[in-house]
Amino acid sequence: MSSDNNDVSLSIIVPVHKVQGYLRQCMESILEPGIPNLEVIAIDDCSPDACGLILDEFAERDSRVRVRHLTENVGLGQARNVGLDMATGDYVWFFDSDDYATEGAVRAILDRLAETRPDVLMFDYARSYWNGRVKRSIINHLFREPPAPDVFSLAERPQCLEMFTSIWNRAIRREFLIETGLRSNSGYYEDVSITYPILMAAERISLLDRVCYIYRQRRRGAITKTASAKHFDAFDQYDRIFAFMDQLGPDADQFRPTMFDRAIWHLLVIIERPDRIVASEKQRFFTEMSAWYNRYKPAGHVPPDDEPSLAEKHRAIERGDFRAWERLSSPKLAAKAKKGGRKVRKLQKRGVVRSKQLAKERYFYQMRLRMPVEENLAVFAAYWYRGYACNPAAIYEKVRELAPHIRCVWIVKPGGRKDMPEGVEYVVSGSAEYYRTIAAAKYFVNNVNFPDHLVKRPGQVHLETQHGTPLKKMGLDQMEYPVGAADMDFKALIERCDRWDYLVSSNPLSSEAWERAYPCRYEMLEIGYPRNDQLVRATEKDRVRLRADLGIPEGKTAILYAPTHRDYQRRYSPMFDIGRVVEQLGEDHVLLLRAHYFYKLKSMAADLGWPEERVIDVSKHPSVEDLSIASDALLTDYSSVMFDYANLGKPIVVYANDWETYRLTRGVNFDLTEFPPGVVARTESELVDAFVSRSAWGDAATKNLEAFRARFCPWDDGNAAERAVRRVFLGEKLPPVAAPAESASNGPSASTGAASGAS
Repeated sequence: MSSDNNDVSLSIIVPVHKVQGYLRQCMESILEPGIPNLEVIAIDDCSPDACGLILDEFAERDSRVRVRHLTENVGLGQARNVGLDMATGDYVWFFDSDDYATEGAVRAILDRLAETRPDVLMFDYARSYWNGRVKRSIINHLFREPPAPDVFSLAERPQCLEMFTSIWNRAIRREFLIETGLRSNSGYYEDVSITYPILMAAERISLLDRVCYIYRQRRRGAITKTASAKHFDAFDQYDRIFAFMDQLGPDADQFRPTMFDRAIWHLLVIIERPDRIVASEKQRFFTEMSAWYNRYKPAGHVPPDDEPSLAEKHRAIERGDFRAWERLSSPKLAAKAKKGGRKVRKLQKRGVVRSKQLAKERYFYQMRLRMPVEENLAVFAAYWYRGYACNPAAIYEKVRELAPHIRCVWIVKPGGRKDMPEGVEYVVSGSAEYYRTIAAAKYFVNNVNFPDHLVKRPGQVHLETQHGTPLKKMGLDQMEYPVGAADMDFKALIERCDRWDYLVSSNPLSSEAWERAYPCRYEMLEIGYPRNDQLVRATEKDRVRLRADLGIPEGKTAILYAPTHRDYQRRYSPMFDIGRVVEQLGEDHVLLLRAHYFYKLKSMAADLGWPEERVIDVSKHPSVEDLSIASDALLTDYSSVMFDYANLGKPIVVYANDWETYRLTRGVNFDLTEFPPGVVARTESELVDAFVSRSAWGDAATKNLEAFRARFCPWDDGNAAERAVRRVFLGEKLPPVAAPAESASNGPSASTGAASGAS
């Protein structure tokens, strides 16, 4: 930054509420390094998620961040006022916590403020969509056409009133804002009662023709995209604008026609959007809009003719003729409804057609879809129908205990039948009974998505459990990493995820990751991982029994080696010479090889000459939980098994020889090498030394494990499966999850990405 603009300081005010999945990206984008005259004031508006802890993390490592935790939720407007009262900068920039700044935006804004010293600086924005598309504002030409002087007044450039009305696309001189007496209000559309008046009151306005702000178009969660009576708040907000013009006196009269047209345009947007005003409330909204129109209509007003029907709509509003407005608006609404109907039918047809193509006995599925859902039938599946495993298995067992009236049926591939436990009912995927079952079931539990051909019927309930704490990026976050994403169809992915009613989160990091990766309308169950109940409750007796079952010689140190999948590799290739490492470890060590389920290792041990008595291939063992309990230590790289294994309190060694390659090709959520669960080895000799020297059991490794466990296992108390069953199958409300107090100080700084590992 040049020395000149060190004299200009900026306060960025960030109200925060229920945005844990996006907050890190927001904060990191505005905390540009090397800018000392910046303060970020974050207002935790009594957020019920991990937002407060995340803010405290940023404040601990960056002195420019100040955090205020409110004891009750006051809403966006009042939270902004709290931040304004705390601000000390020459200028303030109100920033929404689920959005983010472009690279270099803060520096560019400060440069422009130093050059022009305006009352208000306006800059451009872009919309970011869930599918990765970023589109600049459609009014960006107003920054250039006609060319603007460095500083001007609104009277000299009235088209500034046509710019987007949100408060985040402008920096405002703090003392000027205080002098106007303008404060943020509660309710919807609170921005407009400040954004328009400050332009009218400003003597010096400046423009910055640069996209500085990214306005995230979330698929869910935005309050203004939810049909509600709160949208009637718009009338009060525009009342405040016209009251402010009355205070300004005759100087403001020149702005009344433009301001009036902008208000009516906005009110029409609200009433004509089906996601704003429900059909039963449209006439009431129209009546109030008509009264507002006649109250504020400027003398000699001429309706705008920007589009053929707009002037007619103005006249209908003025007359209070709801039916006339409805006729003028209905073609647009009908076309939109027709288009939406076609889309729904297309999706339904695609699902049914595909199921027809796949079903051996298609008749059963089609006919059963027309029959009632069986209220006491539940379907369970794991790992693309591979068999009985993971979180679904733990939940299944708890359903049998707490809800015995529920009939539970597993889905397995033909080859998985032989491994199904005795007494567990199952159907084979693709069979007639399979289609009859998925058509009839009330509940669906899986740790991956069900196939596209499954049609979710009204009344059916889907519980998605996932199968790993996020280290690598998953879902929509993979769009930035084409190597890891390969040829993934993200639109189809999101359509599958839209079927979820509940999504299990194992820890705060997972909650952040899932909100970004899968932005759908599910209820987040922050309950811990059901499959980890077994680890938390494991006893020494369990350990002895399982070691005997696996044939682990007495007195040997059993190391569970569980590497993850590499997207940048075509086939499995060990990261180190297993035979050589085993020899160097000595005869008192045994390696339990647990290859990732993507790989089929039939004769690798024999082909590569590994000593069979020292390398036990447990890749096909049905339970990684049993293997964890039986082992003495874990050797892994980036597999999510480390997060589960941490519950056991036993040593973990991370072999990170290709960390940079993995991080760049797959994307990660935090730097595992900076916050490991134990010892990090980057070479084969370091790996061997971690076990031979027993440093994996040392004080430093133990301290790392304790911090890691506090961060990533705060909800694993042995009762996760019970919580899942009580919420989903018994309909009980769960008590709030205890805040993981230790994680704020011990945890890593997660990056903007998200991930789910697979064990």
